[in-house]
Amino acid sequence: METDKLYYKNQYEVEFEAVVRKSEQDNAGHYVVLNQTAFYPTGGGQPYDTGTLNNIRVFNVEEVEGEIRHYVEMPIELNVKCIGEVDWNRRFDHMQQHTGQHILSAAFDNELGLKTVSFHLGKEICSIDLATDHVTEEELLKIEEIANQVILENYPIESKWVTEEELRNYSLRKSVSVSENIRLVIIPDFDYNGCGGTHPDSTGQVSTIKLLHSEKQKQLVRVFFISGKRVRKQLQEKHQVIQRLTALLSVPQEQMEEATSRILLQGKELEKTISDLKTKLTEYEANQLIEQGEQNNSNIMVKHIYQNRPISELQNLARMISQKTSNIVVLFINETDNKLQLVCARGNDLEMSMNQLVKQILPIINGRGGGSDTIAQGGGEKLIPTERLMEEMVSEILS
Repeated sequence: METDKLYYKNQYEVEFEAVVRKSEQDNAGHYVVLNQTAFYPTGGGQPYDTGTLNNIRVFNVEEVEGEIRHYVEMPIELNVKCIGEVDWNRRFDHMQQHTGQHILSAAFDNELGLKTVSFHLGKEICSIDLATDHVTEEELLKIEEIANQVILENYPIESKWVTEEELRNYSLRKSVSVSENIRLVIIPDFDYNGCGGTHPDSTGQVSTIKLLHSEKQKQLVRVFFISGKRVRKQLQEKHQVIQRLTALLSVPQEQMEEATSRILLQGKELEKTISDLKTKLTEYEANQLIEQGEQNNSNIMVKHIYQNRPISELQNLARMISQKTSNIVVLFINETDNKLQLVCARGNDLEMSMNQLVKQILPIINGRGGGSDTIAQGGGEKLIPTERLMEEMVSEILS
């Protein structure tokens, strides 16, 4: 197939001439089909190429129903001659990552007998899923060493088209998924694999491979890695972060972990201290409110209006007051910029229901809420003055 041969075999071809044979639109946008192309469509775990056709941006390339659709920012007329240009930086990055995957997959298979189940070429990081539930750190370091030795020795990378019958002449890492137009990518004496992706001419052009980390994925292990220019980019980014952290922590890089652990421990201790102090402040506030409470027959009523107080704090305060005094009723209202919130609680000796109280009051402010017989809360719109809402709550208690 002429189109396939162009973008597979001339993978260093970034500029080409073509003619528009189809110009239509689908759900993904306007697209054109060319008589030949150097653009690689999404496939085999490798993303599509981008670039331009007559200086019109190509933002996606997909193979749909046997045709390669170039999605463009604006329509191009039928039979127009085009100068196509592939974004080489993106293409070469994909070549490095994809070949890095071939090398790693072969190393895992050859050294540990672990098969690669899937491959993902991400914008920043790549990953492969291995058919195992455990890989040690020592094994990962060994595979990384083997992969970079393959790069250092600069093996040639060959690609060839073969028939189904010719496959028996090669020791393939995995079976191919097609029976026609079979393309093999070969690193002699190391990896033989059916693949339609783009790859450089030699392993040395991958430059380097770095395994980042691994994680368990159900019955698989996912290994994250980067190749080529991405290694330098990540190194630079991480170095800049470390430089900023060394300045912030005032420690050299080798002491950063210890310093960070110390700061985290201090933070936890401070959080506990703050929590204890908040509890003491709440208890002090609760005692003050109880002392200021209004006597009503043999019961005590505590009522207070707050401004922009966290509702969780008012719930804790109301609960503490009701636990300290068994014959007490607590009525709190919190006023914010656009709503009114209320918290109601009672001591254990009283038989009234706080849940019933808030459900009777909340319709006045078009509110919602609820709770239990001992404590309830809710909120609604500022339809009446706050003082009026408090009067309604007191009246309901006394009725």
